[in-house]
Formats: sequence, C-alpha cells, structure tokens
Amino acid sequence: CLKQYVELLIKEGLETAISCPDAACPKRGHLQENEIECMVASEIMQRYKKLQFEREVLLDPCRTWCPSSTCQAVCQLQEPSPQDPQLVQCKACDIEFCSACKSNWHPGQGCQENMPISFLPGETSSVFKMEEDDAPIKRCPKCKVYIERDEGCAQMMCKNCKHAFCWYCLESLDDDFLLIHYDKGPCRNKLGHSRASVIWHRTQV
Repeated sequence: CLKQYVELLIKEGLETAISCPDAACPKRGHLQENEIECMVASEIMQRYKKLQFEREVLLDPCRTWCPSSTCQAVCQLQEPSPQDPQLVQCKACDIEFCSACKSNWHPGQGCQENMPISFLPGETSSVFKMEEDDAPIKRCPKCKVYIERDEGCAQMMCKNCKHAFCWYCLESLDDDFLLIHYDKGPCRNKLGHSRASVIWHRTQV
C-alpha cells in the first residue's frame, strides 16, 4: 500500500521527493510533506525531515558537514566553490578541514583520494573507523559524500550520485541488479533484507 511504500523510501533514505508509485501516473507528482505526515509514524517523519535537511546542505554550495562523527555540525564555506579546496573551521568543535576532501587541512598539497579522516585529540571509542565493515558512517566510493547507515540492508545507494554499492566491502553494485554479490564471498548472506524487496526498491529510484 501507499503507506508501506512511503515508509520504505524514508527508512532506506533514498529519496526526499517521494513520487507517485504508479508508473502509469501521467503527472508523476510528488507527495506533499503534510500528506506524508498523515500516513507515517512520528519517528519516521522525523527521519524524513532529517533527510530533507541533509539534502538541502548537500546541494548548497555555501555549506558542508563537519567530518567529525562526534560533531556533524553544518559549516559555512567562505566561497561557494565546493570543488576548489578551501580551509573550513567548524565553529562547534574547532576542527580545521579541507572543503573538498573533508580531511585535515593540507595547505600547499593536493587532495588525496580516500585520505583517512583525522579527528580532534581526545576522541576515542565514539569515533568511527572508515576501514571497519560495520562502521556507522562511510564515504560513497564514487563521490566521497558521507553516508550514515542507521538501519536497513547492506546494499546502499548514495543520495548524491545514485551510486549503488555494498556497505561492507564498498564494491560497486551498479551492474549487479540481481545482487549476486551477496551469494558468495565475504559478504555472503549479509544483504539484510529480502532480495525481492531490494530489487523492487531499485526499480523505483
């Protein structure tokens, strides 16, 4: 039903603009926030609003997220040029980082792909480690945007670039529509949801 469809999209965090599920709908309209609020539980609605805000920050060239997992504040960029590295200082935790790669500020040096994240001194067990399979926050392997996994299956789809990948090993699933990846190897049987529901979900995105 429509309620289950909306809840699934919000729980998986794939879309903030929820369209009509009827593929034959001539207008392909989107559900309004008040319509969504009438059909989902309050905690799901809170998650929806959180996703909306995250999307707004992601699309705003003048804002970015603090890379510290214990902070995650929104930081203001001096210039609206996210592709050009610039120094950003988080006003909440004082960490200084590069606006392009989100690593420690590196004046005079280019950004290194997959550069490890550094955090403030004193941060210990509460900080995620990028190399851990079950880390709660990782970067999209394609566009490097930070993604938080608080529930759901192991197949992830980046909200920014729509790249599908395995949460555990970061292998691309763009060409693995049937999710054969989870039938063998170290990620076998780690999909988390029924294969049918995940495949159906991918057809709706």
